[in-house]
Amino acid sequence: MKEKATLKQIAKELHVSVSTVSKALNNSPEISEPTKVRIQEYAKLKNYKPNIIGLNLKNRKTKTIGVIIPNILNHFFAKVFSGIEKVAEAKGYNVITCISNESLDKEVHALTMLSNGTIDGFIVSISEEAQKLGEFSHFKNIISEGTPIVMFDRVSEEVACDKVIVDDFDSAIDATQHLISLGCKKIALFSSIDNLSVGKLRAKGYFKALENSGIKADDQLIVLTDSAEDFDKKAASLFTKGKMDGIFALDEHASVSSMKMGLKAGFQIPEELQVIGFADGVWSRRLTPSLSTVSQHGPEIGEAAASMLIEQLESKEEIPTYTTRVIKTELRQRDSTRKLA
Repeated sequence: MKEKATLKQIAKELHVSVSTVSKALNNSPEISEPTKVRIQEYAKLKNYKPNIIGLNLKNRKTKTIGVIIPNILNHFFAKVFSGIEKVAEAKGYNVITCISNESLDKEVHALTMLSNGTIDGFIVSISEEAQKLGEFSHFKNIISEGTPIVMFDRVSEEVACDKVIVDDFDSAIDATQHLISLGCKKIALFSSIDNLSVGKLRAKGYFKALENSGIKADDQLIVLTDSAEDFDKKAASLFTKGKMDGIFALDEHASVSSMKMGLKAGFQIPEELQVIGFADGVWSRRLTPSLSTVSQHGPEIGEAAASMLIEQLESKEEIPTYTTRVIKTELRQRDSTRKLA
């Protein structure tokens, strides 16, 4: 297979400028006919092919958005993606998706690979490893090169870009307060995402709600871990002690697992134990009893992120102005909590 020639190589071989080669290959009237023919024939001989992607990028016509999400198995990210795709399709944009699998290296690789001219801009939720290490320079570098980024859910204040988040702190206060209003006095806090920014904000909301109600936090009812495996080991022992009457779980895994553990330990839900979890997956509705949840409105987050990015791409402003949009959550009461009288 012949190796493809580049504009620079052709220019060097024919002792002309790169600009002359480019104009000749584009049939510019500025170049004489003999020179044009000589360059075009040589380019054909050397198997030259124009970099269409590069040309599109220069003219901002790739009409493609790169989406990088941390976990394809998380139902929340699937819902966000549906919102991104809906807006992108309506605006005439294609979407390329990469999965970081919570890895910093994979996140960097995806950004580097797609920013070579394949896409016009990125929509990103930061990987667990990047948040844990506080490493965000790869995002800053991409933005400084002129490729816009919109972050959602897991974001960094260190990176200047548009962001879409939910009201994690306030919604955690509301959820905990709801359990208190239902008569719960010993509310456990469960999390398998304590190393993520959203997990930390939700935990702060829990403590703030207890403080507002004059309830002292009980360390023996708090399980904050960085992984599902670690959470399962530490949470199981709490159910044998029977101290809690409420659970606020900060993520999908902790939510579903706490329900299963509570039922296995013999708790009557919601009569003896009431549970609210941050969860958007189908399990919350299929569990028996069904799980009361804080819904994050994933499709709305995706729609907002895609709209913000496309607005940037189509804006004529040379210096962008960045905003953070907050999507309100919703407490969906099901059968794992009693109804307020």
